[in-house]
Amino acid sequence: MPDQGKSELLTAIDQVGDRAKDLVKEEIALAKAELTEKAMSLARGAAIGAAAGVFVLAGLIYFLHFLALLIADVLGANPWLGYLIVAGVLFLLAGIAGFAAARAFKKGAPPTPQMAIEEAQLIRSTLTAPHPATPSGAVTTTTPTNVETR
Repeated sequence: MPDQGKSELLTAIDQVGDRAKDLVKEEIALAKAELTEKAMSLARGAAIGAAAGVFVLAGLIYFLHFLALLIADVLGANPWLGYLIVAGVLFLLAGIAGFAAARAFKKGAPPTPQMAIEEAQLIRSTLTAPHPATPSGAVTTTTPTNVETR
């Protein structure tokens, strides 16, 4: 009689294990299906966004063409003067944007996580020292402006 109880228990454990394996396989299949559906949706959105960008770029070209002709018409001059003025404004805007981009790159370089490095050094010194390490300076709360200034 005890052997039969053990065999029923072993059978039940085997069934639980098999069902757990099946459940894990089904969960993995569900996750794959969800990820595939989301990836397809993202790809579709990216393609539609790219098409929208092409249309906006074409519209911008025609708008700048219109603007150049309007400037030439208002000034009563040849169309080339309108195109020259529009090109000059575009080059000026490009220079300002390039200057701002260069400043942003210079401010962010080199991209080292200084606070994380300091924390790792503190942890290392805590683990290797016979007594606990304490921060060298006062602990202050970090705000976005404090993080940017470091």
